[in-house]
Amino acid sequence: MENQSHFHSHNASAQNHGETNNDPALDTAHEHTHSHLHHSAAAEQGRPETEYSEGTTHEESVIPNQVPHDQAVHLRHLSDAPGPKLPVAVADTEKGNFSPENRSDEDPPTHTKSSVYQKYRVYFHLFIWLLFTGWWVAGLILHGRKDSLGSRTGWLKPLLLWLAITLRFLFFYLPITIITKPMHFLWNNSAVKIASFVPDYFKIPAGAGIVVAVLLIGGFASPESVDNTRDNRAVSLFGLAVIIFVLWATSRNRKAIKWHTVIVGMFVQFIVALFVLRSGAGYNIFSFVSELATDLLGFANQGTTFLTNASVPKLGWFIVSVLPAIIFFVAFVQLLYYWGTLQWFIQKFAVFFFWSMRVSGAEAVVAAASPFIGQGESAMLIKPFVAHLTQAELHQVMTSGFATIAGSVLVAYIALGVNGQALISSCVMSIPASLAISKLRYPETEETLTTGRCVIPDDDEHRAANSLHAFANGAWLGLKIAGMIFATLLCIIAFLGLADGLLTWWGRYLDINDPPLTVELIVGYICYPIAFLLGVPRNGDLLKVAQLIGTKLILNEFVAYTNLQTDPAYADLSPRSRLIATYALCGFANIGSLGTQIGVLSQIAPSRSGDVSRLAVSALIAGALSTLTSASIAGLLVTNQAAYITPSTASG
Repeated sequence: MENQSHFHSHNASAQNHGETNNDPALDTAHEHTHSHLHHSAAAEQGRPETEYSEGTTHEESVIPNQVPHDQAVHLRHLSDAPGPKLPVAVADTEKGNFSPENRSDEDPPTHTKSSVYQKYRVYFHLFIWLLFTGWWVAGLILHGRKDSLGSRTGWLKPLLLWLAITLRFLFFYLPITIITKPMHFLWNNSAVKIASFVPDYFKIPAGAGIVVAVLLIGGFASPESVDNTRDNRAVSLFGLAVIIFVLWATSRNRKAIKWHTVIVGMFVQFIVALFVLRSGAGYNIFSFVSELATDLLGFANQGTTFLTNASVPKLGWFIVSVLPAIIFFVAFVQLLYYWGTLQWFIQKFAVFFFWSMRVSGAEAVVAAASPFIGQGESAMLIKPFVAHLTQAELHQVMTSGFATIAGSVLVAYIALGVNGQALISSCVMSIPASLAISKLRYPETEETLTTGRCVIPDDDEHRAANSLHAFANGAWLGLKIAGMIFATLLCIIAFLGLADGLLTWWGRYLDINDPPLTVELIVGYICYPIAFLLGVPRNGDLLKVAQLIGTKLILNEFVAYTNLQTDPAYADLSPRSRLIATYALCGFANIGSLGTQIGVLSQIAPSRSGDVSRLAVSALIAGALSTLTSASIAGLLVTNQAAYITPSTASG
């Protein structure tokens, strides 16, 4: 086909039996002609890259459109002002916009930065870098030698902070390719060349064999401890194998399973656990992050003290100790999101899993974002792509949300007394686990839109005007989340009490009195095999851990963690049982979250609501199993479990 433009004009379409309308826009004399560009300049040059169209299709969303004071109108006002013009995209729904000449790889600026900062940015950065360098060197001299590595003034934590700041400022002025190019060169001339000598039919079995060998050596080489015997570790490993076998046996298409994704996912999950649970550096790093999260609770308590008095935070009530921390943390996260810090971390995680596990860009972004911002918000990151996701991608998006918890409730569980290191490490382990488990349960059989691309679209609709606006929006969002948690827990616990009362009354007539017939007892026996396969010691803890897992699946993890930390019935759990329960409960896989996932994705893409509903239950099961694999690996690896658990408040 020749590369040419075709011109056409609209035919007159005056109505014969309608009332005359004097609107000039409806006058047929004002009809226009325009060209339809069949080929872009990129196509003329023979470049094969994929271009994404804009304005050629439009799917109505339940999410409200922009209003007059929103971002697009603000940009148009800026473009009318004197001075440099800002690029403003205006979509034509007839001709569309799919040419690279009309695309920009950089987002238009949303607010003018200080001209002084722009002019002297290098000096600002140099001053901040010198300030932190001096602080780090002074701390190293004063505390580096005499304080232990894991103490609050040890040398490792300030080194990591200084290194992060140094690298961030360095790459403002140097391209990242100075690091990535040597890495690619080494990788291509070492691992890639070695792999090229291995026959294709032998690569997957060899990879699986290496992972199994790592699991066996990492799990059984260390000496035994109190109740972490090799017998218990063998049960945990057997449970992991059972989960993988069940997923394979129930897979939608066993022939389409990409074993590379499954093997790498399980391997990365195990390596993360090995780093956290067996190495001193991993323990100290995650301990540092846990301390930061715990410190946030203290800052929230200062706000509670101001609004009430100093004695109120010490009451230990959920409403005054946990909910204020959630509100403050959500506001802080929104501030990080406005600054771009959170997106930067999410993108780095996503690129790694996108490259190593060979998943689509949309799947990598959602999996990496879910532990930070939650199941609904992570799906919003790929809002432009949701309507075009394949069935397997939709399944993966929901599985990632079910497999982990969000940062907004992480501090709440820490406030309850749950160990922060176990929670944070479980969240990180859930990223590769959810990708592997979902691809085992529902393999990809279609062509994905984001194959080869890992992009986080910018959200212009809800962008804040400045930091204060972002923080205020976050405070309001935190208040809504805290209110939802408050109302949900009140209603769920009240309804559970009603169900227990009816079951106990019914059980009396069957002489079921010791223990009484309750919802927890029923789900405990249902989940009894699960607790056994996770490696819970057979010393009376099996039924208790099974009850906690069942409570989490039927109600939610909040109720389960509350029981774990405050119910006297669980005060005598062994350290190993308490640690396994902490990992097993760390996920949103429950019936209530099922409605949340369906609601969010159906609002983003109403045309996919049927697909979402059909895949939701399968994704819920896959997400729950992803969390259980983390618990199984923790039971396989941990040797000093007492260091990772916090005693129940009911024990005192």
